[in-house]
Amino acid sequence: MSLLHYQTAGERTNPPLLLLHGFLGSHQDFEPLLPMLSTRFYCILPDLPGHGQTLSIPGDYTFSATAIALLTLLDHLKISQTHLLGYSLGGRLALYLVCHYPERFMNVILESASPGLKTAEERKIRIERDEAIAQQLETLPLAGFLLQWYSNPLFASLQARPDLYAAMLRQRQNNHPMALAKALRGFSLGRQNALWHCLPEIERSLLLVGALDSKFVAINRDMVAQCKSASLTILEGCGHNTHLENPELYALTVARFINEHSEVPA
Repeated sequence: MSLLHYQTAGERTNPPLLLLHGFLGSHQDFEPLLPMLSTRFYCILPDLPGHGQTLSIPGDYTFSATAIALLTLLDHLKISQTHLLGYSLGGRLALYLVCHYPERFMNVILESASPGLKTAEERKIRIERDEAIAQQLETLPLAGFLLQWYSNPLFASLQARPDLYAAMLRQRQNNHPMALAKALRGFSLGRQNALWHCLPEIERSLLLVGALDSKFVAINRDMVAQCKSASLTILEGCGHNTHLENPELYALTVARFINEHSEVPA
């Protein structure tokens, strides 16, 4: 895999923070957070495979290959350790990274994330469902697909904010449908090895979830009960995409958590 496309924000001398976006997103998803976070951190914002300006070959759309690509990016930037934040798909990748390469990461923030499905039958059903969705990506106009995708109840609170919702849809249309289809197949929750067993070993983690996202509130309550050193913050008035719906509170929560759990405050 060639080097992931990325942007940075903030002073190079600030503590580093790697931010991983979700499915259909790009590094641009975190732009509303940068006015606050970039004053405290050196923010590293990659486009994950199949998203934004990172277009990869099919074999690159796996957790293991993407993890290596992200570590290669950190090496390219001469960063041996970083704070880590991931949203949804990016949260699942962040969890994979901290489970497999704990020495490279300090504090970890998981937003609307899941450690994976617990049974083989659940994973089989999810792979089949994601394959059907990937085929829609390959056949429908992207604008129509996006409207269909964001009709999911997970995003109901986002739809209730028309200007924010419309701006997000416009940004999402910068992606390439065929690449997104490959990413959906490769990063399917059904293909992710469950990481529940890793949770007790993770230190200094913050789980973030929106109060209106009842599905992920339940998942994250289950997660925090199994973590050795984790806290759960539920953001009121938000759904699945908390960083978009309330960027000011989200950025403040992230910065405060890292500050309180770092040897050298940011």
